[in-house]
Amino acid sequence: MASNRLQELHDAGVSIWLDFIERKMLRNGDLDRRIREDCLTGMTSNPTIFEKALAEGNTYDDQIRSVGGDFTAMELFELIATTDVRDACDHFRGVYDEATGYDGYVSIEVSPGAANDAQATIAEATRLWATVDRPNAFVKVPGTAEGAKAVRQLIANGININITLLFAIDAYRAVIDAYMAGLEARIAAGKDITHVHSVASFFVSRVDTEVDKRLDAAIKDDPSRKQELDQLRGKAAIANAKLAYRLFQNEIASPRWKKLAEQGASVQRPLWASTSTKNPAYRDVMYVEQLIGPDSVNTMPPQTIEAFRDHGVVKRTVDAGVDEAQQLIETLRREGISIDSVTDKLLTDGIASFQKSFDELIGGLQKKTKALGKELVESH
Repeated sequence: MASNRLQELHDAGVSIWLDFIERKMLRNGDLDRRIREDCLTGMTSNPTIFEKALAEGNTYDDQIRSVGGDFTAMELFELIATTDVRDACDHFRGVYDEATGYDGYVSIEVSPGAANDAQATIAEATRLWATVDRPNAFVKVPGTAEGAKAVRQLIANGININITLLFAIDAYRAVIDAYMAGLEARIAAGKDITHVHSVASFFVSRVDTEVDKRLDAAIKDDPSRKQELDQLRGKAAIANAKLAYRLFQNEIASPRWKKLAEQGASVQRPLWASTSTKNPAYRDVMYVEQLIGPDSVNTMPPQTIEAFRDHGVVKRTVDAGVDEAQQLIETLRREGISIDSVTDKLLTDGIASFQKSFDELIGGLQKKTKALGKELVESH
């Protein structure tokens, strides 16, 4: 059958989530078909995805026309986004119930302007959670230092959190700690932890894009080393993710986690994000094939899911060759390419990119609203 490879991937412990959302697929049966046929068990959204959905076609025009009262562009966007995420949660509710809360989630993101402000993140995440009002929603919080502080409080408050824009192992360690600390605070307050869930979204392909750029610069400086340095291309992202998975395995084996698990805590799964292949010279499903293992999520755009359905190879790979992964990171460091420098830059660039998408989204929404004869207010 056509979906065998996706079924095999699911059976290998990888939850397949769609990195895409738009209203048409929520209403024309396409999402339900994907849940049935593609083993789809979740969905993620972000400002870039919503910007594309709003810019193309007229799917959202009726809702924009029908809103009454004074809305800012930000409030109108939030209304549109929470409507789609709520509807998507309802489509995945069967998956969520069958998996007893392990799967079936849809993510909505706090605005990037709150990324470096824990209190602003907590306020916005709390509002989004209440507005969507579904047990199988995740609120996405960026994995900055302030984001980790927010995660601890939000988990303690019983809100499901998807920590996004993780690139560095140290940042990942901080959000694992924040999740556990939030659960511990909840227990100390005498509250239930069995319905609190989290994933940690580790971004993959962008690491190769940045490392390959730095290898290009090194080759330009010393063309005689081209063959040697070319051997390092397209390997750093998988290596970095494998080291992240090793950290995950170590943490869930710790006495601290076991104590929480005994009280009904759900494991915070690593989620592989940015898994479409950016470099056409690389295999189009490499960031799926090389990160297969239990208790993981891979969120893919539609074209990557289609490619994997067609020719993906399933075997457990995520915890194979971890020593070699460590060696590769060391080799890059000796060549003057520090993975810490790479991941620091990627976090800064990632927040800036989401901010740009968010600004474009708000600008496009203002333009569309005006074209439909509606006026938005600047602020209240």
